[in-house]
Amino acid sequence: MTDRPDHARRRTLRNLAALLFASTPLTIAAGRRAAIAATDRSINIGWQKGGSLAVIKARGALQQALASKGVSISWLEFPAGPQMLEALNVGSIDLGMVGETPPIFAQATAADLLYVGSDPPAPCAEALLVPKGSVIQHVADLRGKRVALNRGSNVHYLLVQLLQKAGLAYHDIEAVYLVPADARA
Repeated sequence: MTDRPDHARRRTLRNLAALLFASTPLTIAAGRRAAIAATDRSINIGWQKGGSLAVIKARGALQQALASKGVSISWLEFPAGPQMLEALNVGSIDLGMVGETPPIFAQATAADLLYVGSDPPAPCAEALLVPKGSVIQHVADLRGKRVALNRGSNVHYLLVQLLQKAGLAYHDIEAVYLVPADARA
């Protein structure tokens, strides 16, 4: 990796982001490698099922637009935002879309990332789920129960807020940290 002045790196990232995501509102984090990728003529993009990037990937328009400019894309799927930001921090990907909470946790560990766009909030996109017929009817009913969640995710933050609102502390539940696919199972 070559060292570039910070303003030149940011200008390269802005130009790359404008080329990639013109008029598309996304929450995207770009790592130090993105500036280098612009000169390498290839870019690694992290994506998750169900996100806006999944739609962009499926349509193929971005790949076509960049291919016409001599830039290739590699799409790397991640189970969730925290894992994607780990990859971004170590330079395995150049761009990725995550929720609002994972970058806060990543930056708390001194991750070098840059925000280049955002989605509007979607508070109804996340929920606390229990099995059909469960005795758990209210958040307060979670006291002493096991709750599966992805550490450092939007769901983690949601759970903390719901517990607090219900008068419970985090230690009143047993947190089980799982990536989304494992939690579904």
